[in-house]
Amino acid sequence: MGTEHVRWKAETTLERPVLIAAFTGWNDAGDAASSALSTMIESWGASALADIDPEPFTDFATVRPQVRLDAERNRSIVWPTVGVWSASLPGTDVILLLGPEPALRWRLFSEQIVGIAERFGATMALSLGALLADVPHSRAVPLIGTATDTDLIDRFELERSHYEGPTGIVGVLHDALQRAGFPTASLWAAVPGYASQVPSPKAAMALVDRACSMIGTPAPLSSLARGAAAYDAQVAALIGDDDDMVDYLERLEHASDEQSPRTPGHEDGPIADAADEIDVSDVDPDALMDEVERFLRDNTDD
Repeated sequence: MGTEHVRWKAETTLERPVLIAAFTGWNDAGDAASSALSTMIESWGASALADIDPEPFTDFATVRPQVRLDAERNRSIVWPTVGVWSASLPGTDVILLLGPEPALRWRLFSEQIVGIAERFGATMALSLGALLADVPHSRAVPLIGTATDTDLIDRFELERSHYEGPTGIVGVLHDALQRAGFPTASLWAAVPGYASQVPSPKAAMALVDRACSMIGTPAPLSSLARGAAAYDAQVAALIGDDDDMVDYLERLEHASDEQSPRTPGHEDGPIADAADEIDVSDVDPDALMDEVERFLRDNTDD
């Protein structure tokens, strides 16, 4: 597979890496997926490996370049670019891919990612996403993992995806990777729809924790912990004294508690225990997948 639009920045040797990808925009409610990837890049001291030329793939009227000034007030243009990083970790090597969802030529874009995976002999590809759903901010983050590869489903206790309908770059990229012979999985965190404008480090933390448990390396959670602890209070202040919102939140909390029986000794707080944050067994998979499907269909033209 070609990598003609990949601009290499460094040469490196990786041992059976896992490719982890997230995109800003449609697949990134509450900035959760992009924050999770950014945390991995920064916490692991990942090295810049390459980027993908944005010119063939980006609608710059939608995702605008940015003007920057240096110390001498010289102007430069920073283009919205999908970047690629690499790191060698305890348990595995990783290739990390983060940037805006491309607007154009998705098949050609996906070929570039497949080419990167082939070049380094990736063993698995994992995408991170987040969606708006009818979930309460005051409970553990519902998170579901899906795959079509039977071995991955059994190994990581994932759900088999039966979704049909509109998709984003994540779905197209998974299809391209699978056709090239790479097993793929996807993790989705549910973010409260009534707090859509509030970045959710709590959801990002859940994604990081679950992804790292899958790839077999310690999760860098400390940088997200402070923001996750303040998230509940921030959203509670947003709701304020709106009686309708308070009633709505109580109904969501009741529904969440019905689906997720609390374990003895567990106390709800600003941030739950990491294991509780991402325990898929506490989530009704069918209900959450219904949310995913509704999200995809309702936002087709967004």
